[in-house]
Amino acid sequence: MSETTDQDFDDLLQIDIVSDVVCPWCIVGFKQLEQALQVTGTSAAVKWHPFELNPQMAEEGENLREHLAAKYGTTPEQSVKARENLSTLGIHLGFQFNFSDDMRMANTFRAHQMIHWAGPQGKEHQLKMALFEAHFQRRENVNDLHILADIATRVGLDRDQALKVLEDERFAQNVRDEQSFWTSQGIKGVPAVIFDRRHLITGAQGVDNYAAILRQLSGNAAA
Repeated sequence: MSETTDQDFDDLLQIDIVSDVVCPWCIVGFKQLEQALQVTGTSAAVKWHPFELNPQMAEEGENLREHLAAKYGTTPEQSVKARENLSTLGIHLGFQFNFSDDMRMANTFRAHQMIHWAGPQGKEHQLKMALFEAHFQRRENVNDLHILADIATRVGLDRDQALKVLEDERFAQNVRDEQSFWTSQGIKGVPAVIFDRRHLITGAQGVDNYAAILRQLSGNAAA
């Protein structure tokens, strides 16, 4: 699966993914989908779309455990168990989670603006993966302008331009509009995966289920 341009969508299965870069199930779901694409030999064009798990998150973020306790009533024991389960899942999928008790939840509006900017440059997917890695593996603050600019350079984007994009917020309204569109379509949680512009699947479904969906779509296309 490679970076795609708009014309590529005419020849490949289009897969739109609505997600947030601080959502662990979003990277789990994508890695499951990625394996399913490999297993089925499906060629697809993946397009990422913005969603903020916590649009009102403070600039300084929050301690992850405290955030989960306040938002969902998660106990410390449940938090530890959830992190263990995610870490095990990640190992099987080739993605390493590096959780810690002092890990923080970040505001992701700036990260989504940078992803939007990266799209026309053919770097959207690479940047999305780099942001997942930055948050979950290196525990970097994906709301910090300079950290975001550094992440941009890791995928070959210009650091100074990335800073300008983040500072002047030229794509802020674009991101807000796109978020509004997807929520107006009934998407309230992520990951949300839309196959062929028509079939919405929510949550991380597992390699086998994604593979079954891909085979079904392939069969329908052949018919």
